[in-house]
Amino acid sequence: MASLPHELVVLVLALVLFFVQLGLQGMLATRELGSAWNAGPRDGDRKPAGVHAGRAQRALDNFKETFPVFLALALALVTTDRDGGLGSVGAWIWLLARIAYVPLYLAGIPYIRSLVWLGSIVGLGLMGLRLLLLV
Repeated sequence: MASLPHELVVLVLALVLFFVQLGLQGMLATRELGSAWNAGPRDGDRKPAGVHAGRAQRALDNFKETFPVFLALALALVTTDRDGGLGSVGAWIWLLARIAYVPLYLAGIPYIRSLVWLGSIVGLGLMGLRLLLLV
């Protein structure tokens, strides 16, 4: 049985990260507003106002902003048989940066968090280079 391209392995791990972040955000919001709020329709203006619930939501939102780009690049690399090489390195850099981003954001660490985010963008750039230039 052939092994999966690294880009698809990273894609599956990225989905795991998404659900971990989703669960973390939900847990922090529920801790703040209670299980009745979480189980209810969440109508009205009541939203989590706590620091950690807000940070978890923003970190999740940030993930959702870069994930579609990663997904498109990963699938393009695999379907054009350009997986591996710099694209694989870029995919791993993106994922590791996204993992590191979560605790940095939750802890409220500035600058380093921004550098880690920039690293994730570099990872996407490497994937794009591999797709366009086959390097």
